[in-house]
Amino acid sequence: MHMSDENSAPGQRRGQISLPDGIRHVLAPNPSPMTHQGTNSYILGRGDVAVVDPGPMEASHLAALQSCLAPGERIAAVLVTHSHVDHSASARALAVAHNAPVYGFGGVTAGRSALMEQLAEEGHLGGGEGVDHGFTPDITLADGDCLDLGGMSVSAHHTPGHFGNHLSFEIGDTVLTGDIVMGWTSTVISPPDGDLGSYFRALDRLQACKATLFLPGHGDPVREPAKRIDDLRAHRLARHAQILNVLTAGPASAQGIAMQVYGDLPPRVMAAATRNCLAHLIDMMEKDQVSVDGVITDRAIFGLR
Repeated sequence: MHMSDENSAPGQRRGQISLPDGIRHVLAPNPSPMTHQGTNSYILGRGDVAVVDPGPMEASHLAALQSCLAPGERIAAVLVTHSHVDHSASARALAVAHNAPVYGFGGVTAGRSALMEQLAEEGHLGGGEGVDHGFTPDITLADGDCLDLGGMSVSAHHTPGHFGNHLSFEIGDTVLTGDIVMGWTSTVISPPDGDLGSYFRALDRLQACKATLFLPGHGDPVREPAKRIDDLRAHRLARHAQILNVLTAGPASAQGIAMQVYGDLPPRVMAAATRNCLAHLIDMMEKDQVSVDGVITDRAIFGLR
């Protein structure tokens, strides 16, 4: 899940996206302010194929995935970038229907940093928007694991930041980036599932792939990956500076800061903006730039050290 935090590029409708050989695209029918045109599902390979991010539990989308298979093809694996319902909710149903295993990094708390795990256990942080709480993969993938799927070599990269169990999948010079890098906006980072420090490290991990194409979980293909990563990193650093600037005028909450730095947004999107600000504030606490009065929540008061 994510929100429009930058200028959104016009999207391409289903069937208009030009993809590398061996990769097919099916757009889920779940457009919203948080999902843009919908979730991008991908079918990898030929013959015994893999589906990446089968999307929400929507019968018409499962039927659309099936209709994209050629005669004699079968779904032999279901890969999930992360356990948000718009990406993973239909994974189990698809796997059962095709007797195929579900691959993922782990359950919904896997991959969290020690700090995020601690904050989650304390129980004051909130978050958990859109989490597919029942998600459990049949086969776990660690960072660097490689699979042969549909005649294609697929490498898994652990890329947390948007979600602790987030994976990206590298196929040649193409990377399927889920929600860590998207084609229309920057991602929401909502603690404890999201972690700003992990996000920056994930961008570094993706940059090291030297890809020429990113295929995101939402939005158009990213055809200049290195520039996109640079832009996303610069965007977060600029947001960081804006938040510090707000705090120079006096202590404030994540909610109050979001209202100043994001401007007038619809309530649902403003809630996501507030979670982004909270992620920045937690990162600033780790860097000893700010302190908090009491426990960490959206409404807790943060001030400069």
